[in-house]
Amino acid sequence: MKAIIIGSGIVGSSTAYHLARKGIEVVVVDKAHQGQATAAGAGIVCPWISSVENEDWYTIARRGALYYPKLVAALKEDGEEELGYKMVGAIAVSKDNQELDALERKALLRAKDTPEVGEVSRLSAEEARKLFPPLEEELKAIYVSGGARVDGRSLRDAMQRAGKKHGVIRYEGEARPVVSDGKVTGVEVDGESISADKVIVTAGAWTKELLAPLGIDIHIEPQRGQIVHFSLQDVDTSHWPVVIPQNSYYMLAFDDSRVVVGATRESGTGFDYRLTASGVKEVIEAGLDIAPGLADSTLHEMRIGFRPAGPDVLPLLGTVESVENLVISTGLGPSGITMGPYVGALAGEIALENEIDIELSPYDPLRKQV
Repeated sequence: MKAIIIGSGIVGSSTAYHLARKGIEVVVVDKAHQGQATAAGAGIVCPWISSVENEDWYTIARRGALYYPKLVAALKEDGEEELGYKMVGAIAVSKDNQELDALERKALLRAKDTPEVGEVSRLSAEEARKLFPPLEEELKAIYVSGGARVDGRSLRDAMQRAGKKHGVIRYEGEARPVVSDGKVTGVEVDGESISADKVIVTAGAWTKELLAPLGIDIHIEPQRGQIVHFSLQDVDTSHWPVVIPQNSYYMLAFDDSRVVVGATRESGTGFDYRLTASGVKEVIEAGLDIAPGLADSTLHEMRIGFRPAGPDVLPLLGTVESVENLVISTGLGPSGITMGPYVGALAGEIALENEIDIELSPYDPLRKQV
C-alpha cells in the first residue's frame, strides 16, 4: 500500500512515522505555511487535571498521554534523542481552596483507573514555589507526578528524521487531492501527479480550503495563538514542573533555562501572521500574574501558530462517505500537543482499515456545531 499525507505538523509527522515503521510506502507533502501550530507549540501532556469536562475528549487525551512513552521508545530505537519531551510532573495552581479540592478529587479519581497519573498531593504556596520558584507567593497547588512537557517543534523534527530512515519521501509544495469516480487516487503537487491508495489530510487549520474543491465542507477555522519564551540566565529550569492555572494559559520550562507562557486564543483572525501589541501584552501580563518572579527575565522569543479550531473540543478524525480512500485528521485545537501523536497513529490505522478499539462517531470529521 502507498499513502500520501498532506501536512507535516505533529499529527502528520506521527502518521507518516507510524505507517513507515509498518513498512508502508509513505509520501508527505507540505506547503510549509507560516504559522503551523506545531512549529509554535510548546505544550503540556497532563489531561488528568484538565478543565475540559468532556468524556470523549478525555478518552483521546488520556490515550494521547499514554502513547508518549511508546513513541519515545520507538524514536530512541531509531536513534532519536532530542525529542523535547520530559516527564517533569505538573502543578495545578489556584488561591481558591474549593477549586483545589475539586482538582484533587478529579486527579485521585482518574488515578484509580490510570496508574500513570502518578502521585497526587496537595501543596502549600511555599511548597509550590520550591518546585517552580517564580510563582506568585499565594498560589497553592495540586501536584501530579504524571505530567509531562513537550516542545512540538523538536518532537516533529525527530519523527520526520526517523520517518526518513524508514523510507518516507517528502515533497514541499501545494497538494491538490485528485478524485476519480468518487475515489481519491492521489495528489497533484505543482503540476506533478503522485498516485496512492490512500490520502490522509493532516493539514491543520488549512484543511477547510484544501478539501473545499472536493465538495467537502469541514468546520475548521484558524485560531491564532501568540506564545512567549522567557530566558532566565544561569538558572537550572530542567526539572521545573508544568504549571496549569485555572484559565486558558499554561507555563512550562525547558532544559535551556527557558520558560514558555502561552497562549492567546484569537478567533476570527484568519491567517494573519503577526505579533500584535495587545496579544503580546496579554501573554506577558498573564505570565507575570502567575509567576511574577519572571519580571527580570529576558524576553527570548515570540512565536505565532494557527490552531485548527473545530466545532467543539473534539478532534475531527475519520473518513467521509462522499470520497473513498480519504482520511481526515485535524481539529485538535489547543490539545494538539497532548493528543497529536496518538491521533496521527490512529489516522494511520484508519487508512490501513485496521480495527481500532475506540468508537469514532463522536469525532466525525463532518459534524457541525450543535
